[in-house]
Amino acid sequence: IVTNDGKDSDYKVTNKIKQLLEEAGKICFLCEKDANKKIIKEAIPENIDCAIVIGGDGSLIEVARVLPEHDIPILGINMGTLGYLTEVELQNVEESLEQLLDNRIWVEERMMLKGVLNGGLEDTALNDIVLTRSGSLRLIRFKIYVNGELLNSYQADGVIVSTPTGSTAYNLSAGGPIVEPTASIIVITPICSHALNTRSIILSASDKIVLEVAQGRDGNVEEASVSFDGDRNIKVRTGDRIEIQKADEKTKLIKLSKVSFLETLRKKMKGN
Repeated sequence: IVTNDGKDSDYKVTNKIKQLLEEAGKICFLCEKDANKKIIKEAIPENIDCAIVIGGDGSLIEVARVLPEHDIPILGINMGTLGYLTEVELQNVEESLEQLLDNRIWVEERMMLKGVLNGGLEDTALNDIVLTRSGSLRLIRFKIYVNGELLNSYQADGVIVSTPTGSTAYNLSAGGPIVEPTASIIVITPICSHALNTRSIILSASDKIVLEVAQGRDGNVEEASVSFDGDRNIKVRTGDRIEIQKADEKTKLIKLSKVSFLETLRKKMKGN
């Protein structure tokens, strides 16, 4: 069980779930974290059947980025707000655990992105990889290449490279399209571009994308940052390149209900 300490500060929900699982004869571990509340990868037990995440979508995404090599499915208990990824609402916890224990579930696979900075530092993302301006309140200049060919040059606050799962996150806020989450495509959405005809671009999941930080006005060095799912902000500057493609790893989400994505979307977006 991975708990967001800010959502379940007294561990009331966590302890209830642990108790229910142990009463059913299961072995249950509470996730160990460091002083910065980050999951300690080395402390994750071997041979586990699934991970239960108590929190919101952000908590589930953090777990998804840590667990791919373990190849185990994730069940989300929603203690956040919208909860596109977290499957279970608090009032349905006991019923949902019964379904899980009875194996009345199915597993939905979601594609992830891999980003490599300057051929070295590498990370993955379930939602998106984002290049944004850093520091000053001015536009940055960057180029986007697809399969080695220049797509376009931009002046903007940045750009979002999103998976279908991430289409309802930052991409949606930036005016990008909503995509069925099990699709296999990549969405590129400029952020507040200084142009009238800039729109999102949808590419095949087999395409390889390169974001290159270009020179600023009068040949000035541009400074920006790259983030993976809103985490790990890495400083970049003119000449730096971020190579992005579909990751080999996938996130596996445990599904309990037959509610369609469209029905979930309708409910979640009502009044927002």
